[in-house]
Amino acid sequence: MSANHPKKPHRASSEPVKRGYKFERLIAWQKAMDFCERVHEVSMRLPKEEVYGLTSQFRRASVSIPLNIAEGSGCGSDREFSRFLSVALRSQYETIRILRLVERLGYLTPEESQRLEKEPPKLVNLYRV
Repeated sequence: MSANHPKKPHRASSEPVKRGYKFERLIAWQKAMDFCERVHEVSMRLPKEEVYGLTSQFRRASVSIPLNIAEGSGCGSDREFSRFLSVALRSQYETIRILRLVERLGYLTPEESQRLEKEPPKLVNLYRV
């Protein structure tokens, strides 16, 4: 970062930031952000040879969840918002599939995998209008 833009401190809490964005007040978005943090922590333990494979895909899939929730919250209709929630849900499914693969490959214990799998937001019933 340049001298004009000092590095911001990491926010170690799931407390919502009071900036006025609608998506920041959504519990699904807050939980999705927490889930992304956990996925990032877990993915750091994957072998170096997976950095451009599983690690990258795992992180991108998990990050897509809160990004789509946030983007959809700015839509002009419930129908359009539901389309973004549907994409977020599919990204959540992808993340869980990668989580299961990471477990099968022995990079996570079944207990760790199950704990992480319980964390994502419950989007299944939210996206249908």
